Amino acid sequence: MFAAIVSVIVSMRKFSWEGAMGENKRDKAGMTHGVLRYIILMTLVLFAGLEVQRLAGAASAAEPRVAGTSAVPMFEVDPAWPKVPSKWKLGDVSSMAVDAQDRIWVLHRPRTLPPSDAAKTAPPVLVFDAAGNFIKSFGGAGNGYDWPEREHGIHIDYKGFVWIGGNNCPTRNLPGLKAVGDDQYLKFTQDGKFVMQIGHSNKSTGNADTKNLQQPADAFVYRKTNEIFIADGYGNHRVIVFDADTGAFKRMWGAFGNAPVDLYNCPPPSLNSVPSGEGPQQFSIAHAIRVSEDGLVYLADRENRRVQVFTIEGKFVKQLVKGEIPFARDLAFSADPEQQFLYVGGGPELVVVDRKTLEIVESIKGGGMLGGGHQMATDSKGNIYTAQTTRGLQKLAFKGMSPPGK
Repeated sequence: MFAAIVSVIVSMRKFSWEGAMGENKRDKAGMTHGVLRYIILMTLVLFAGLEVQRLAGAASAAEPRVAGTSAVPMFEVDPAWPKVPSKWKLGDVSSMAVDAQDRIWVLHRPRTLPPSDAAKTAPPVLVFDAAGNFIKSFGGAGNGYDWPEREHGIHIDYKGFVWIGGNNCPTRNLPGLKAVGDDQYLKFTQDGKFVMQIGHSNKSTGNADTKNLQQPADAFVYRKTNEIFIADGYGNHRVIVFDADTGAFKRMWGAFGNAPVDLYNCPPPSLNSVPSGEGPQQFSIAHAIRVSEDGLVYLADRENRRVQVFTIEGKFVKQLVKGEIPFARDLAFSADPEQQFLYVGGGPELVVVDRKTLEIVESIKGGGMLGGGHQMATDSKGNIYTAQTTRGLQKLAFKGMSPPGK
């Protein structure tokens, strides 16, 4: 609609207010025609403005709603969030997490900044409140643990611990990074005190290795079992589960619940298309993971453009494939107690999915959005926070539910 309005406006002949209202020397017919043209133009501009507001303030109607879905969440971009201290600059923002106090934890890649910004490089982890005010920071190399070369995922568990992983591989050859693999996940207190490490840098032997990871992308601790579920990831192609207190291995699985198979590429390929049908029997990049309150595991299989759902024991339940555009980069649940919606990022949009049926009910895009994001998180108020790597970070403020049937 907006594009059509712009096209009509552009195609009209140029005129001015004086041309429409102030040319007393024109005959009556000419003035009436000018007034009419002005009214038409102002009407079109009004409708264009309303359309921009609709895209900025609510989910666009790019996808049809499913039967029985009475209302969907609406959002608008908060352009003032966050307020990064002026003394610092952020590199590529790779992930976001939210703690029990609705503070937002931002993980970025300091080594992506140019050497000229070295003196202004912010610590890898920064914490903000929902209004965007800076609270504290920590992170980086230290004694007793292997800080990741290429920061990728951050998660705050139900006990308040901070989990951080990376996805460097030895032959990425990125500036400022050592030629080692990020084969570990780290656990810290919120003050930055090291607690535990699962795996070790550059030690993975592949998908059968139960002691090391291989470029893990994301993690989520499920409170009912106190287990950490890791999307592992870029080098491996599996979900792997450990005890969140001891780091003891519990179980693992691949796509459709299959045994994961080694297929190592550094870096892994980005696919331009996916085959029709259910897709490959193995994950490509297991990129994002969430576990719902009712005990279902949601895995974003990025390059295969699908979300697969499992029980917490690894039994395959169902999947959603959206192969026509980039899909399934990042995941988050809506903030309601039932977690009615699953947000799935990809390309220019965030797709709103009915979590139980896996049917797409709406998409959120336009209105200043940076896109579907790289990783995302939601707070208890329903706001969405997206990490956009090279494009920065963004808050989508929740604006309530759309009226039924709208």
